[in-house]
Amino acid sequence: MTSLPGNERSEMTAEILDGQALAKTMRKEIDAEIAAFKERYKVTPTIAVVRAGEDPASVSYAGAIRRTFEQRQLGFGMYALPANVSEADLVAQIISLNNNPNVHGIMIQEPLPKGIRTEVITDALSPVKDIDGVHPANAGRLAQAAPVGRPPEVSDFFVPATPAGGMEILKRYNISLSGKHAVVVGRSRIVGKPMAFLLLRENATVTVCHSRTQDLGAICRQGDILCAAVGQAKLITASMVKPGAVVIDFGVNFVGDKMVGDVDFESVKEVASMITPVPGGTGPMTNIMLLRNVLEAVRRQLG
Repeated sequence: MTSLPGNERSEMTAEILDGQALAKTMRKEIDAEIAAFKERYKVTPTIAVVRAGEDPASVSYAGAIRRTFEQRQLGFGMYALPANVSEADLVAQIISLNNNPNVHGIMIQEPLPKGIRTEVITDALSPVKDIDGVHPANAGRLAQAAPVGRPPEVSDFFVPATPAGGMEILKRYNISLSGKHAVVVGRSRIVGKPMAFLLLRENATVTVCHSRTQDLGAICRQGDILCAAVGQAKLITASMVKPGAVVIDFGVNFVGDKMVGDVDFESVKEVASMITPVPGGTGPMTNIMLLRNVLEAVRRQLG
């Protein structure tokens, strides 16, 4: 669409931004790309997932990645280390994978055990194998990248898969970003911050909110695009949303055995023009973008 709906949509139910259906379409695209890639390069793209401890969410996510890769006959290796692993041993494992020519992408699962410094672990990654965009070289290049349409100014970099998936939803639904005010709630290095930089690249005006933001609702109500990535169930209510806004919910929270987002979906859908559900919104897109990053990593490593 060329412009965001206004107040006339405030009493209508929002259009659902169906990440599940979009991921299904994109899986067909990526499967064709994988087949062509294998035929051309005679290489099986392979990912290594490194985890320390048995965090249930991390275990579940690793299982989903394994299924995604094995269904496409791609390589997958799980490197599950004990929760009491030393920082030095974890770094050694990563360096070993960096040096393994048969591993093309490395993903480090969080949270890391207490006492292990995240920055030490991410710094140990090879930037060309950092398919989740957490190494400082990739994060820094994203921050310095020029707006779309201008010379890139920086070398190639990887973007974290989750915000990349959110941007793909906006793109595929033809949601115009240039000149719009985007509000991002959350400042994590794997979702909030990269999402803000991606929106800036598309010429949106971006405000980032966080736990110390005063009058969060007032700022959220300014957003033509509202992205929630804070990890607090149903934090964003209808009163905090500008009528006609497009709402992208990255939240994954559990209330009992029910998965819910950071947005109070039932109330907000009556105010927004478009909204991602949880589950079925940004989540299904993450592994699609991860597949894309792995293919790109292999291309770069092969020159």
